[in-house]
Amino acid sequence: MSIDYVGIRVHAETVLREELRKGDGAWEMNWEDMRGVGHLTPTEHFFVHSHTGVPEIDVDSWTLTLHGDGLRGDPVTFDYPTLREMPSRTVTAFLECAGNGRTLYTSQQNQRVSGTPWGLGAIGVAEWTGTPLSLVLERAGLRDDAVDLLPRGLDPAYVEAGVDYGRMRRPLPVAKAMKDVLVVWEMNGAPLTPAHGFPIRLIVPDWVGVASIKWLGDIEVSTSPLHSPWNTDFYRLFGLGFPPEGSAPLTTMPVKSAFELAPGARLPRGEEVLLTGRSWSGNGAIRSVEISTDNGQGWTPAHLVGPRLPHTWSQWQFPWRPTTRGPATLMARATDTTGVTEPLGSPYNNKGYLWSGVVRHPITIT
Repeated sequence: MSIDYVGIRVHAETVLREELRKGDGAWEMNWEDMRGVGHLTPTEHFFVHSHTGVPEIDVDSWTLTLHGDGLRGDPVTFDYPTLREMPSRTVTAFLECAGNGRTLYTSQQNQRVSGTPWGLGAIGVAEWTGTPLSLVLERAGLRDDAVDLLPRGLDPAYVEAGVDYGRMRRPLPVAKAMKDVLVVWEMNGAPLTPAHGFPIRLIVPDWVGVASIKWLGDIEVSTSPLHSPWNTDFYRLFGLGFPPEGSAPLTTMPVKSAFELAPGARLPRGEEVLLTGRSWSGNGAIRSVEISTDNGQGWTPAHLVGPRLPHTWSQWQFPWRPTTRGPATLMARATDTTGVTEPLGSPYNNKGYLWSGVVRHPITIT
């Protein structure tokens, strides 16, 4: 297999300069920009979340090292061409921040939460190409009694309130790793951009985005459970109703729906409009979607279009002819193949994780 390393470096360096110019932090996908663009989120529209900034990594010297007592022998190191020459798969899957929809706790439920103030745009669907993590583990000599992995990124250490938590790392059960996790080098048919994890990242389908470690540098493999701040201090549910140590570490994402329409959009009375949107769930494919145009008083089935698959969203359409001028509220609620339907509200936790309630979408009929 011939790999254009010069092209990869030029591509990565060009995007890196742009991302560094923007600075680190977070920016969201704009939902109205997704109308009519197809199933995948274009890379330039895909949300970005960086705890500490985008590292500059030289693909020629980069390596991935697996180590720990969960291997049968010494540490094993893979370089970039070795990984790319291994058997690969392309999987369409959503990637979503655990805090997606966090601002809705305040705007819809009048509850104070902490964390990045995401609307509903910390979500995207891409085609991810890489080698199954199971193959990498097998080649490294995975022991039968290994139970946990600890993938770690090459980004700078995360410091909050004077506490140095070290580089991003989060335990991943071996059972999940062997099931469907990918070691990824391409996104939507092109090398990963630096902001999205160049040269190599993990994609952990259906799970909270923090599990899909970017800028992957090493993986500890262990015969005993592993821990990091990202599954003890962060990415658990805390607050009333939860024990002092919080819930179990977060894994699958709940079912959600979103309109491809700007909040506050103005629609003409008496003219038919085609409402469009997308629904997704970490529990499985979407079975059905219902729409309310009267603030939840009545619900009508929407028409599902495109793929109806696990790991990705389903698109839907709903023709509507508004008849009354003034403010109105649109609502969409999905049901996945496990039978879970979006509730009208989301159970509170003080970090605003896992919003799962129906979103109230305000518009005006003119």
